Amino acid sequence: MLGEEEWVDGNAEEVYRVAQLYYVHDETMESIAKRLGVSRSTVSRLLKQARASGIVRITLAQEASASRALVDAFSEVFGVRAHVVAMRESIGDFRRLDAVARFSANLLDDLVSEGTTIGVAWGTTLSAVTTHLRFRPTPGVRLVQLNGAANPSTSGIPYAGEIMSRMAESYGGELTYFPVPAFFDYPATREAMWRERSIERVLDLQRQCDLAVFGVGSLRGTMTSHVYTGGYLDREDMEALARSGVVGDVCTVMLREDGTWADIEVNQRASGPNPEELARIPRRLCIVAGEAKVAATLGALRAGTITDLVIDEPTALRVMDQGGRRRREWQA
Repeated sequence: MLGEEEWVDGNAEEVYRVAQLYYVHDETMESIAKRLGVSRSTVSRLLKQARASGIVRITLAQEASASRALVDAFSEVFGVRAHVVAMRESIGDFRRLDAVARFSANLLDDLVSEGTTIGVAWGTTLSAVTTHLRFRPTPGVRLVQLNGAANPSTSGIPYAGEIMSRMAESYGGELTYFPVPAFFDYPATREAMWRERSIERVLDLQRQCDLAVFGVGSLRGTMTSHVYTGGYLDREDMEALARSGVVGDVCTVMLREDGTWADIEVNQRASGPNPEELARIPRRLCIVAGEAKVAATLGALRAGTITDLVIDEPTALRVMDQGGRRRREWQA
């Protein structure tokens, strides 16, 4: 039998044994400690190690009638699988983003498996998600950047590159960058660049994606999206967006609240996949935190860009309200 000090930092087999006794066979910590000849505190530490390493993963079923009804409403109205992160309306934007990011990082572990090709759109939300990813090397995982990051004043590599590299390191995946501007100066330049073989290779890999992961950009709010504050669009561009009724973007492609996008001029210069191109990817995980993103989230939903949505509860309620479903219709 192992000594107490040897159990404290147990190997995977020992941790698994303790976790199995506790979670599968429903033994108490006291009985496990007695069986193994260790203290109860050692069993507690090993169970914590099991959760931290991913041997044990705990999820909460959404049993409350309002939450279940809210999830069902998203499925009925928008045809998406919604994961509503419960929280009070009084929680601030930064704490809200952190909670949603933490949940999304755990959900990604369910969606990413051997051989998955992941398309990633950089942004404030994805940056937060990558800080919560655990180290889980998965054979054959590939990651490809979905939208360019350069602008007139910077290459964009430090910001977008850090997001991409953290995700690649988490899964031990092969990483492909997209070395183009976020927005081209001229549509003709974009068309010419898309014919370059080096860029065609990245575009082809994007089309092979099994999973796309992205947030929703919003033009307003306390946490304005990086694409609108990082020098990617000039004053004339921003004025044109306002005139066109733009409320936000997905993968740097601008959207109106009704989901239309094709006639918005700046989209002819955007580097990210448009909603039609994005819809060819089988699973499309959109991550949303904050009520300033309600209109942009509605636009993304109506444009058909989303199959799976992670969203905080107050924002989810606002999306359904603003989307035309009054709470009394679905909230018991």
